[in-house]
Amino acid sequence: MKIFAIIPARYHSTRFEGKPLAPILGKPMIQHVYEGVSQSRLIDEIIVATDDRRILEVVQSFGGRGMMTSADHFTGTDRVAEVARKLRCEIIVNVQGDEPLIKGSVVDAAIRPFLTDDSLSMSTLMTGIEKAEDWKNPHNVKVVVDQGGFALYFSRSPVPFQCLPHSSGKGDGPKGVFKHIGVYGFLRKFLLRFSKMNPTPLERLESLEQLRALENGYPIKVVPVDYTPISVDTPEDLQRVVRFLSKSNQ
Repeated sequence: MKIFAIIPARYHSTRFEGKPLAPILGKPMIQHVYEGVSQSRLIDEIIVATDDRRILEVVQSFGGRGMMTSADHFTGTDRVAEVARKLRCEIIVNVQGDEPLIKGSVVDAAIRPFLTDDSLSMSTLMTGIEKAEDWKNPHNVKVVVDQGGFALYFSRSPVPFQCLPHSSGKGDGPKGVFKHIGVYGFLRKFLLRFSKMNPTPLERLESLEQLRALENGYPIKVVPVDYTPISVDTPEDLQRVVRFLSKSNQ
């Protein structure tokens, strides 16, 4: 079974232009992502899918593989699908290019369900939420799962509903509430089908494209992992990553 990881990385961003090339402790962010994914024990090859030659050249400079894609894609999944059409493999893992703390073991967690369930089309990851403020934050996508670990719903709203204490210190958050992590595993043939589906009503309301799969009746396996991501959407997020890594290296 051939498994590829594809990292979508676009240069233009409303809140942080050029963020894949932003330096983090002497390396561009995209290199941190690439090296984290390369720790995987299950992935055969990694490709950065980009719409900008500057990103491609940086990836090649540190020995990575990149491919140019259209600049007209609306989502990272569309960019991943363009590359996937050119590959011969069974499984594609979409790893966001703004996750500089990603680890190979986390990526492998999204792959393992496919090794035991040949009916599966799509997987993703989740981690526990411990702070009430994170549960309420619309930038943190929440996921609710059934007893078999399949997604019931994804939302930017604080779901499922619970009454919370007023404090926002660690450990005061609701129990059994999970944050979605934007790593997706796909059967390649399903990814190509998914990318051709029209956006769905709930997907538009929440601005969450994974809801397109649920609204079309495709189950998504959600795997819990012990991983606290810091996704980089703004320069302030980048500084949080720098502080975290600086402390980790001490």
